[in-house]
Amino acid sequence: MRDLDETDLEILQLLLSNARRPYSEIADAVGLSAPAVSDRVTRLQEIGIIDRFTLDIDRSQLRKGLPVLITLDVAAHESALPSVRESLLEAGAVEHVFTTAEADLVVVARVPDNDVASWLTDTVGREAVDEFSVTLLAGTEWSPDLGGTEFALSCAQCGNTVDSEGTASRIDGTLYQFCCPSCESRFAEKYEQFRQGAE
Repeated sequence: MRDLDETDLEILQLLLSNARRPYSEIADAVGLSAPAVSDRVTRLQEIGIIDRFTLDIDRSQLRKGLPVLITLDVAAHESALPSVRESLLEAGAVEHVFTTAEADLVVVARVPDNDVASWLTDTVGREAVDEFSVTLLAGTEWSPDLGGTEFALSCAQCGNTVDSEGTASRIDGTLYQFCCPSCESRFAEKYEQFRQGAE
């Protein structure tokens, strides 16, 4: 298995700043040919490092509303956390939802009608939230960066980190990463058993 390297990180950083950047431009920046960049991007997608390409929209240009940062305390209703998070993610006013280690939800939103309490009750229901605080935002900026990042692929079988001694295998069209050949063979055996059981 070819190790991921600094060139892969450079390609990712260039795509983070502009996902529509032509491969020829990326190739010039990293010292490769455009087809080589294309191959690397395809491989980064196959192993799950690149999940999808998206648009970064300035919602302030499209939507009215009060820009706020809301911190929701749902600790007493921790079992409701996933459904509250999903409700927030589905709300059109919400731009970002973060979950803290204390099981709080931090939300960046543009609340219509400047009435945060009513909007929150309509969106998630008042009973799921113990308390909340609201901070008015003067502006928001998103600056994704890969500084200090190292690749840490996980073994599809055991979850350990895949290093240079790891292997990769394509099974039914999907590329899987393994920390060792024994994990690869165990995974392939289990996969075949499941596949035969489904037939």
